[in-house]
Amino acid sequence: MDKAVELRAYGALAGLSEGSLRDLAVEMEVLSFEASREVDLSDRLQGGLCVLMSGEARVFRGELEVFQLQCGDSVGAMGEFPIGRNGLTLHARTALTLACWSDAVVERWPLTRPGLLAELLRNLSEVLRKRVDELMSALALVHETRSQPLRSEILVRMGEEQQRVRAGTPVGHLLPRDVDGERVIAGLVDRKTTSLSRPLYGSAALEPLTRRTWEGRAVYRHSLGLLALEAAWRVDPEIQIRIGPSLGFAHILELGASNGFSRAELADKLTAKMREMVAENVTFRRERWSVEEARLQFMAQGWEDAARLLRNWRNSTVPLVSCGDIFGLEFGPMVNSAEVLSRFEVVDHDADLLLYFGDAEKRSKALVQSAHPGRLAREHQQWLRALGLDSVGAFNDACIAGDVSEIIRVSEGFHEKRISQIADMISQRGDVRVVCISGPSSSGKTTFLKRLSVQLQVNGLRPRCISLDNYYVDREFTVRDENGEYDFEAFEALNCELLADQLQRLVAGETVKLARYDFATGLSHPEGGAAMRMEDGDVLLLEGIHALNPRLPGADSESTFRIFINPMTSLPLDHVTRVSVADLRLLRRIVRDRHGRAITAAENIMRWPSVRRGERVHIFPYQERADAVFNTSLIYEPSVLKVYAERYLLEVSEGHPAHTTAYRLRRLIDKFVAIYPDRVPQTSLLREFIGGSSFEH
Repeated sequence: MDKAVELRAYGALAGLSEGSLRDLAVEMEVLSFEASREVDLSDRLQGGLCVLMSGEARVFRGELEVFQLQCGDSVGAMGEFPIGRNGLTLHARTALTLACWSDAVVERWPLTRPGLLAELLRNLSEVLRKRVDELMSALALVHETRSQPLRSEILVRMGEEQQRVRAGTPVGHLLPRDVDGERVIAGLVDRKTTSLSRPLYGSAALEPLTRRTWEGRAVYRHSLGLLALEAAWRVDPEIQIRIGPSLGFAHILELGASNGFSRAELADKLTAKMREMVAENVTFRRERWSVEEARLQFMAQGWEDAARLLRNWRNSTVPLVSCGDIFGLEFGPMVNSAEVLSRFEVVDHDADLLLYFGDAEKRSKALVQSAHPGRLAREHQQWLRALGLDSVGAFNDACIAGDVSEIIRVSEGFHEKRISQIADMISQRGDVRVVCISGPSSSGKTTFLKRLSVQLQVNGLRPRCISLDNYYVDREFTVRDENGEYDFEAFEALNCELLADQLQRLVAGETVKLARYDFATGLSHPEGGAAMRMEDGDVLLLEGIHALNPRLPGADSESTFRIFINPMTSLPLDHVTRVSVADLRLLRRIVRDRHGRAITAAENIMRWPSVRRGERVHIFPYQERADAVFNTSLIYEPSVLKVYAERYLLEVSEGHPAHTTAYRLRRLIDKFVAIYPDRVPQTSLLREFIGGSSFEH
């Protein structure tokens, strides 16, 4: 291998130009030392430089070990550790190979290699800056969590293998660059998501994280959001923009001020600037500031939402993240550098600016799904702004001020008004015989069905309800997913022939014994349900996850009215981070199943990725078929779910694979002021999940 090319692999020399590396290779002396001995470099390092090319070494001050050197670290007057000064000595832990430039060689560089010297000093300055950052992180860790001295060496477990490494080694130095063709973008340290730049100061179990995992995708999208805000600032500091609600495949970018740019122009400029920053490979860094310093920074940025959240911050310091000049609150790890953010585009679409995070060939198909949720998200956000409740910080302030009852009344009133509007749409059509109601898991379909029934009765219609869950095939005939598990989200899990027959007979006016599915035994009873007969003025409400699927019997009939429901909006924590509606649905499901169905939080978390995959394939692609859409979000629900979820999430043990998500959800609900469940009306959709509903479920 070319010596110059080989030198590029070492940390202290990485990033130098090809010419400088070749100059170094010409004047380099390679020295080798045996293991378990003191390394004497006194004749070379008074003003010189040595870089560790292979092996491991230890730096001592007297009898005290102060540091461990690994490949790429440097010593000498121009290195990170001035060996031979201040009592520092170097000991070979293993056999060592050092690339050295003697005092005499280095002394000539100001005259013979001034460009090389300037590059080298800049590079070493950056290495030392990163080292200082690591030490500051260590001091913060000690201040917050430890009173014992830090160890110089720790034990790291990766799968079945264990290795001893230097304390302070960044996570990214220990993990592979790729796993199964996907870039590693973060790590799991004892099942907690962690940035690749985070140094380790205690023994831990370590795993790689890629975009193929749910938590990995969250890291990717969170990082992409911060990159977009930094790009907007670089395009024009007067542009006001923040990350809006998620559409699953994209974030809506809420535009406060465009400073004269059209949406199309801004989309192109943001995309170009973000790609420029990716090519530049900007670094994502973590800093810890005092609460007051952070508050002032956010006010200067115009981020009132973040500043308000800090009013009730529990700690004296705040972790911040940045990839340039804009800072955000750290609610989870970011990528280490921008080079891994390869799939994205800012798109001007349907009156929205969207930050699309996916493959280009799938974009057009995904954008078709955005019309209904995008419009409703804008309407709901406008409503929240009118109430002055446009962030978690503002919501907490209102709760502390004693406005909880009013917040609940207005939120529930918003739901009731929208349900009444949908009932009016059905009544005014005049020819509707079947209403199909679809939505993903834990969207609130059951309670919505009950409340819509009430409003239809107010309009003089008689609702008759059927759940598609009763038309599952026997479990032994249920299709399986790629993991060999029963796929209840697949359309093929339904007995469509039986459903078509019974619907046809009902619409014809016959009395029909409906089907019933026994979830305990996994058996279908084709006529095991209640008898039903449709008369004039009756409307059949058909509820289930596949109710909008065009393959459903009668789905395209002119007498069918289709409704899609889902929580679609949530409050932002700051300009880059907001509560995920998918996380809200998971919290709903965890609370409901833990105290109502004896299903643990860990079981639900492990099942959730499969549920989400099923939704993306079998539910969300058909939402554009809906005649009406209902947003089931309740602004106050995280505060109520917190009362139950905190304990249920704590039941997930640290060693369980579900602990990663459980820990993140605990950190999320910790940001909300708690609201006692007795404040929630008995007719609320939230009662479907916490219990105590006045409707029968």
